[in-house]
Amino acid sequence: MPLFRKTVLLALSLAFAAQAMAQQLPVPPTLAAKSWLLLEMASNQVLTSEKSDERLEPASLTKLMTAYLTFAALHNKTLALDQSLPVSEKAWRTGGSKMFIRVDTQVPVEDLIKGMIVQSGNDACVTLAEGIAGSEENFTQMMNREAQRLGMNASSFRNSTGLPDPEHYTTARDLSLLAAALIRDFPEEYKKYYSMKEYTYNNITQPNRNRLLYIDPSVDGVKTGHTEAAGYCLISSALRDKRRLLSVVLGTDSDSARASESQKLLNWGYISYDAVTVQAKDQAVAMVRAWKGAQSEAKAGFPSDLSIAVPKGYADKVKSEFVAEPRIIAPVEAGQKLGMLKVSIDGKVYGEYPVVALENVPLGNIFIRILDTIRLWFN
Repeated sequence: MPLFRKTVLLALSLAFAAQAMAQQLPVPPTLAAKSWLLLEMASNQVLTSEKSDERLEPASLTKLMTAYLTFAALHNKTLALDQSLPVSEKAWRTGGSKMFIRVDTQVPVEDLIKGMIVQSGNDACVTLAEGIAGSEENFTQMMNREAQRLGMNASSFRNSTGLPDPEHYTTARDLSLLAAALIRDFPEEYKKYYSMKEYTYNNITQPNRNRLLYIDPSVDGVKTGHTEAAGYCLISSALRDKRRLLSVVLGTDSDSARASESQKLLNWGYISYDAVTVQAKDQAVAMVRAWKGAQSEAKAGFPSDLSIAVPKGYADKVKSEFVAEPRIIAPVEAGQKLGMLKVSIDGKVYGEYPVVALENVPLGNIFIRILDTIRLWFN
């Protein structure tokens, strides 16, 4: 994904602060869990949450970060799917869930990925970590750097597996950022691996622990987690009518509860909200005056569709108004903020979104610059 697009998507994510009208919002469900969050992926809009900033143990949800860095290594060509990695004694001895690889053998990276995602193999995670970074300790440093880059400011990783450690923690909000980034940045890998219902390695077949894959055809991921302290956790994502929702449910009492509570949250999101495309990608919201530019105006808009979730029945009441930044002076670079699009429902503010330049506007010649300088004195 180009840096320009990543920057804009991050800006949209950080800038979205829905000032929704309380009387119009659907009443969210109460879950039997410690913490939860429901995210509308297209708009990065949190539809509901509870204690989403409370630090909790992530258990095997940690493996989403291990997978993210593994996919990044594949894209950067520092790792290859058909490459085989050695299994160290440390990896072999790592406790918890396993894919049952053998010490002092070589295992193809793709098998390790499937073992990590489908079987939740801790031995696979350590082997990948050592293969990518030389040691799990070095890999953990990479995990924390990546967490900061993704905006996961309330997270701390101490291993690649999610095994308990007092300094290994995260939040539902941070996990939503991580899972959303994995789905957006590595869509092919996500589609290929996270919907797998079982995997066999070393003549041992293990099912995917995500029950929703078996009972809801719209669910195509993401990951379960469990330790005694963390309880039963599940991050799940569903795609219905081209709308993707992502739910994070942490700290339920059982395997069945994490599935049923996640299903309840997803169903509520689809039933209670409609998706509305406010502005199509690459279409001009406005032409903004570009002082001293080689051309007098810059095309302002969004590099991807601006879609938002609105309460059911309010889609036809969505209005938008563009407010330009004062005095845009060339040179203007694509991706540069040119103003804000204020979205309202029934005349009440619902959200504000940064509108960016969709093209470069270089400096004009000396005559244009002098003329516009004079005009700006009187403007």
